[in-house]
Amino acid sequence: MRATFALRNAARTPLIRFLGRRSVPQSVDHSPRPHPASPSGILPDSFAAYRSKAQQHGPLGRASFSQGIGRNAGASLGPVQPKQGEFFDRAELPTRFHRLPWTEAEIEAIETGGASLFA
Repeated sequence: MRATFALRNAARTPLIRFLGRRSVPQSVDHSPRPHPASPSGILPDSFAAYRSKAQQHGPLGRASFSQGIGRNAGASLGPVQPKQGEFFDRAELPTRFHRLPWTEAEIEAIETGGASLFA
């Protein structure tokens, strides 16, 4: 008990030591600049121009949305068939790849949290 009391009364010293005084820069340049890893090294003319060319899981521009995806029914986009050797669902795979049924021992082990394996 006394050790805890003594530690509480001790002056706390931070583990981090900063060198020098805190100083705020007088002027900071916030003008936009291209990223150092930019492939072109130039800034786009405007955000709208950038967005019209950007791709993220498909085109970001509004023109692409107004023409197809989202406005029309999915059936109007045409049939969707997997390519040769591709499957959309595990049930379409050969039987050797189907899920195995649970055994009674496995179900019992899960329900008891594994305690039945050691009893």
